[in-house]
Amino acid sequence: MNTEFRPAWWLPGPHLQTLWNPFCRKPPQLQRQRERLWLDDGDFLDLDWYGPHDAHAPLVLVLHGLTGSSNSLYVLGLQQALAARGWASVALNWRGCSGEPNLLPRGYHSGASEDLASTVVHLRAQRPMAPLYAVGYSLGGNVLLKYLGESGAQSQLQAAVAVSVPFRLDQCADRIGLGFSRVYQAHFMREMVAYVSNKQRLFTEQGHSERLSVLERLGPLDGMRTFWDFDGRITAPLHGFADAHDYYRRASSRFYLGDIRTRTLIIQAEDDPFIFRHSLPEASELAPGTEFELHAKGGHVGFVEGSPRRPVYYLERRIPEWLGALT
Repeated sequence: MNTEFRPAWWLPGPHLQTLWNPFCRKPPQLQRQRERLWLDDGDFLDLDWYGPHDAHAPLVLVLHGLTGSSNSLYVLGLQQALAARGWASVALNWRGCSGEPNLLPRGYHSGASEDLASTVVHLRAQRPMAPLYAVGYSLGGNVLLKYLGESGAQSQLQAAVAVSVPFRLDQCADRIGLGFSRVYQAHFMREMVAYVSNKQRLFTEQGHSERLSVLERLGPLDGMRTFWDFDGRITAPLHGFADAHDYYRRASSRFYLGDIRTRTLIIQAEDDPFIFRHSLPEASELAPGTEFELHAKGGHVGFVEGSPRRPVYYLERRIPEWLGALT
């Protein structure tokens, strides 16, 4: 396997690596099938399937990041690369991320491993004879690692890959408020406030006064500029955490790494503009079956190689190769 990442010379620095995929990449065109998974609490998750409908074909669950969806280009690119190997994949949309608001006041967050657990159980029932893997990006990677640590030997996954993981949510909330990264923070704030606002509008239109009152009790949605603001005023009270500190402590995947019993690959860049270098785990914190691949460059879910006319996406080569070597 070729594990050498050669950063594109025409994308110098972490920010151009980070921004190329969402803003400049030509979207892969995939004809996918959508399935709605109903959860025990009455809410739903939307799953987008791609690749062979084969009982024995390896199946990869793909988890997007904060304010993303199954249409995020890194998700589409990986699904396309997996299908080229004859593998099936299914992209999960976290609650409210599939194009319509979810039905409950609660939403998704960086520690929502219970929704991932429900999805894994569903997929095992759908394809009981297929090897099942999972790949998570950013927030999705944090949820995946947390789930793996919580479930231990009972994860029901043959292997997993996590990319650009915010291992310490509190420190990442600080990091994204520094320098140019504040541009990302402002983008996330707009998207997350809109996520809650759209749900309020839906509850008003549908006459769900009780659900609407839950969101209204959180207070006004203006004046939130940082992750500490949003997670303290919205995420924590809406999902049963005492405050932002409690949420960050209980949801940060770094505290679960030692309990992972599933073969796992973690891919990070030292220049990730969302993550301090000291937020990355030490070797002593990793479980024996975990490989930590750290590159000097790559940005956040970037890892672009090649030329301007023919960009190459390292993750879409490395991840399928690593998973394929395990079968």
